[in-house]
Amino acid sequence: MFPSENQVAGCLIGQCVGDAVGFVVEGAAASVCRPYADAVLLRGEIPGTRRGGFPFGQFSDDSQLARELVLSLMAYQPFDPADYGARIRDLFTTGRIVGGGRATAEAAARLASGVPWNESGTPPPNAGNGSAMRAGPVGLVCFNDPDRLIGLACDQGRITHADPRCSAGAVAVAGAVALAMTEGPLDVPAVAATLATWANRVDRRVGDAIAELPGIVAMSPADALPAIQAIVAADFDDGEAAGGVSPFVTTSVLWSLYAFLRTPDTYRQCLHTAVAVGGDVDTTAAMAGAMAGARVGLDGIPRPLAERIEDRGEWRLDRWRDLAGRLWRRCVAPVTGAQLRD
Repeated sequence: MFPSENQVAGCLIGQCVGDAVGFVVEGAAASVCRPYADAVLLRGEIPGTRRGGFPFGQFSDDSQLARELVLSLMAYQPFDPADYGARIRDLFTTGRIVGGGRATAEAAARLASGVPWNESGTPPPNAGNGSAMRAGPVGLVCFNDPDRLIGLACDQGRITHADPRCSAGAVAVAGAVALAMTEGPLDVPAVAATLATWANRVDRRVGDAIAELPGIVAMSPADALPAIQAIVAADFDDGEAAGGVSPFVTTSVLWSLYAFLRTPDTYRQCLHTAVAVGGDVDTTAAMAGAMAGARVGLDGIPRPLAERIEDRGEWRLDRWRDLAGRLWRRCVAPVTGAQLRD
């Protein structure tokens, strides 16, 4: 399917909305996140809650970094990792970053000291979700080219995260955005198999975990999280069983994919699943929101939530719609070719 401008806007704005909704309760337990998600996403209430002085609607580093990736993709074709690295560096050195992660902050500091982009990534075993959370736009511009999608997702990711699991997670998120735009009902086993194949080209631990998703999607959220934690236990000790989804890349990417594939055509319910579980929910909701937004388009995202997004009083809905239109015209609309394939 050829992506529409509405789907491109849905992906970008869907990420921001998910990020902003999750940001309010990031790190909280399910006992806090579930009633909050019920109120905001099921009953449509707009909370008066503020976090760190920011009003409801402020999105975090997840969407700030995705935005800078979009701007870099439009400025340089082919993709220039050095330019994107400079944009990451500047977000941190100018103090504009909101809720930045440790690994990304360390990489930004190395970039600021003159370390080149291909050496700046925080090394293994650091395997957080910082490179995956911003990878959604890659799926938009590489929707019909899996080889380019994998290469670009990895290149943008290793600027900050050198662990191959992080790159594989970025491939999975970008791939899910691309596949979300498929016409007709989503075939969950087929989507999981395709994403596993692509992720396995980077890291088999992540790809093999994704391959187990079809059996998990049929589970309730209460059963799905322990099942996902059990899958990743052989690779990494999350240590977060009581605190919801951890920032470990495989856990958070699997949960985002679970939330999306469970209800791919219902944006509110997708975000509810991503947030209600507790833990690193701004990131899980940002990734799931990008996938679901690409699926349903901007028209399928609740307008009252979309109208609240901002970044320190800037980058509100109209500016994101303009950015989406420019991205579509410059990087998506000119592309022709075969549909996605293994």
